[in-house]
Amino acid sequence: MAQEKKMGVLEHVEELRTRLIISLVAILVTTVLAYAFSDAIIFFLKEPSGQAKLQFLSPLDPFMIRFRVALYGGIALAAPVWIYQLVRFLEPALLPGEKHFIIPAVAAMVVLFFVGGGFGYLMLRNMMDVLLAMSGPEMSYLASADEYISFVVYFMVATGIAFEMPIVLLILMRLGIVKPEAVRKQRKIAYFILFVFAELITPVSDPIVAPTVVMIPLLLLFELALLLARFVIPKPTVSQPVPTAQKPSA
Repeated sequence: MAQEKKMGVLEHVEELRTRLIISLVAILVTTVLAYAFSDAIIFFLKEPSGQAKLQFLSPLDPFMIRFRVALYGGIALAAPVWIYQLVRFLEPALLPGEKHFIIPAVAAMVVLFFVGGGFGYLMLRNMMDVLLAMSGPEMSYLASADEYISFVVYFMVATGIAFEMPIVLLILMRLGIVKPEAVRKQRKIAYFILFVFAELITPVSDPIVAPTVVMIPLLLLFELALLLARFVIPKPTVSQPVPTAQKPSA
């Protein structure tokens, strides 16, 4: 019995190694592809800055910035591959009912992450205008390529992660970790938490308008998750009492 368990662990580790190799090869291929189009990616990321020209301070910066941008793009392009490998690795540990829910949920998480990142990108232009307007006539913006690209990627990733909230909440409710009734009763607290999160990821001086713009789609997704919970969470079955056999009267 101990030998069979040991072989099972070794096979599990071997499967993990195989799926990691497949994921890393996919990321390597897409990173090389993204590096070939690094100029276009940098132009895309620079667009919210308007007419600002990105500057670099070290001779190694152009290569390192291109490499990092290519790596970001490679990880994003390879997302369907490494997420699929992750789901397949976790699949044996899931119950049949959980498999039918988790796999579509992971696919929805990928879609929402890219939608959230796109939403953040669209907001960046107005945010940059607000931030640069705070400099006044005494200061001028020297756009460091390294810091600017890090800022843009951070904000897009932050909004992408924020858009994951409804699926994560739905998974927690589906697995029974969080009760939908409890979430509905604590709506005001949930709304406040969403506003605080939107405030944290929105780096502008306006404490109301910009965070509210970020918060509105999060609220809609939050309510959508509660609505979908009515359909994806199995209703508890009411067990019928077993009738007791009556003894025949003498």
